[in-house]
Amino acid sequence: MTPLAFLHGVGGGHGAWDDQLAFFSARGYRAFAWDQPGYGATPAVAPYDLERIAEAAQQAIRREVGKPAVVVGHSMGGFIAQELYARHPDSLRALVLCFTSAAFGGGGSDFARKFIAARIGPLDAGRNMADIAAALIPTMRGTRSKPEGLARAERLMAAVPPQTYRQAVALLTTFDRRALLPEIRVPTLLIAGSDDKTAPASVMQRMAARIPGAEFVVLEACGHLGPMDQPEAFNAVLLDFLQRHSL
Repeated sequence: MTPLAFLHGVGGGHGAWDDQLAFFSARGYRAFAWDQPGYGATPAVAPYDLERIAEAAQQAIRREVGKPAVVVGHSMGGFIAQELYARHPDSLRALVLCFTSAAFGGGGSDFARKFIAARIGPLDAGRNMADIAAALIPTMRGTRSKPEGLARAERLMAAVPPQTYRQAVALLTTFDRRALLPEIRVPTLLIAGSDDKTAPASVMQRMAARIPGAEFVVLEACGHLGPMDQPEAFNAVLLDFLQRHSL
């Protein structure tokens, strides 16, 4: 079986993938979920850019499993998974891009400045990460969400160091791998949520159409936090993909 590497979103950490680690480990997969630099106990990198984060992901895969992995990236983790493929393609056997996109939404420096201001403004105004999580996480739910998953997502975001959050939000605005999509040559699965307003299913469907042979699945009534929002449905889709591709 091919090992699995799980990459979390901007408000997450390795705990975002607890349901997946338990499920796939029980089925014989060697699986790990990283803490991106600056998250959890992982030291930050400087400068905090896509090149260094992708290099850190490559090193984590080497350290944890010692061979190419199926890389599963959620939201920001999907950005890092694509960047990893662009820079270190030998680290991957397959790509699973979840609730994400091929470029930072909207593009353009004015849009980026407004996005950063909206996300970081509360910190500048004296709010803490728990305040930000309490306000933001409920907006990311679907119409059919697992309450304990949403509660975990809020706890994880509350624990992100403020400086890391600032750096990660800025990092998002520098990402654009749209030109890479037609060059992807590994089995690729895209998973979207019908209720996801952050990475809409329509955007992900267009993204999938540009990747040769890519598969596209929409989880109904699911928001942006799919692996925690609807873990059973998410795991079933991922397992089916792995088994059909003999991964």
